[in-house]
Amino acid sequence: MTAPDTWQKSSYSGGGDGNNCLEITTRPTHILIRDSKAPTATLTFPSASFAVFLDALKGSPDRW
Repeated sequence: MTAPDTWQKSSYSGGGDGNNCLEITTRPTHILIRDSKAPTATLTFPSASFAVFLDALKGSPDRW
C-alpha cells in the first residue's frame, strides 16, 4: 500500500477559501500538479523536465 500524496497549495492562491490555486506534490521520479477546483485531474511531469521548466521561468522574468 502506498502513502497518500501530500499536496501543497501555491503561495499565490490568495485569501478566502483557497480554492483558486494550483497544488503540487512530489514523488521520487515525478511531479504532479492539479487545479484545486478539479483535484481528480492531474498533470504529471518527470522530475528532471519539471526542474528545467522552473529554471527557465526563474531565469527569464522579462518574457512573462
